[in-house]
Amino acid sequence: MRAQFVLSEIGVGLRRNLTMTFAVIVSVALSLALAGGAWLAREQVSSMKGYWYDKVEVSIFLCNKTDGTDTANCSKGAVTQEQMDSIRSDLEKLPVVEKIYLETPEQAYQRYKQQFSGQPGIDLLTPDQMQYSFRVKLKNPQQYNVISSAFDGRPGVQSVQDQRQLLDNLFGLLNGMTYVALAVLAFMLTVAMLLIVNTVRVSAFSRRRETGIMRLVGASSFYIQMPFIMEAAFAGLIGGGLACGMLLAGRYFLIDGGLALQSKIALIQFIGWGEVIKVLPLVLGVGVMMPAVAAFFTLRKYLKV
Repeated sequence: MRAQFVLSEIGVGLRRNLTMTFAVIVSVALSLALAGGAWLAREQVSSMKGYWYDKVEVSIFLCNKTDGTDTANCSKGAVTQEQMDSIRSDLEKLPVVEKIYLETPEQAYQRYKQQFSGQPGIDLLTPDQMQYSFRVKLKNPQQYNVISSAFDGRPGVQSVQDQRQLLDNLFGLLNGMTYVALAVLAFMLTVAMLLIVNTVRVSAFSRRRETGIMRLVGASSFYIQMPFIMEAAFAGLIGGGLACGMLLAGRYFLIDGGLALQSKIALIQFIGWGEVIKVLPLVLGVGVMMPAVAAFFTLRKYLKV
């Protein structure tokens, strides 16, 4: 096979169907950019889960003298020192517990003032309205039920709260947004595949005389099909390159420059450039293979060789 002939045929095909080729490049670029973005979004959510779940604590809030009869467990008043010692002793015996920290009402009040500084009505709360609480770090945050079943409803315990439950709502929202992105991705991939198929069919029809002559002189099916396949792969390569550029520009704009989320939201560990660069070869590979495979099967059906 002469490489010069194949390259010339690719150039002819691209020039004859310039508008449709441009549409293929744009659709491939957008669909692959969405695919890469959805993949990176999943990586970001997984990274955040690993970071935050590792910091999850179970809070055992103890009864305060101001609770009164609002809570059944606190009907006898504030938690006693004996009850606190018993709770700590039982916590230390549990193999799932990694660390225990007792927060006093004064410490809770100071933390409350820091978190809600500047909010109206903050001065209405006094330290004696706060309560003692045990902050328990678990070896495995998924074993929250062990603490809940052992201490919830116990005398002197007002409530048991798990920070993981709050995080699950956040990550559920983020996962939902990722699924929406995947749905849009599937739609864009379908549009791209239809454009590729239609472009290959039009290109094959416009060159039916050349392919007929090649068939008469004994050219193989692969020899005839190769320019069309390479033409689709070349358009896909350009689209994949544009998608890689969009992913790099998006990462820079969102995290480092422009929105600068890294500096504005210091509590979130955003994915680095390494994770983005790892995705680029996959995007380029799919960008080349998807149009080439679509062209191959389209030619088997529509190009009589």
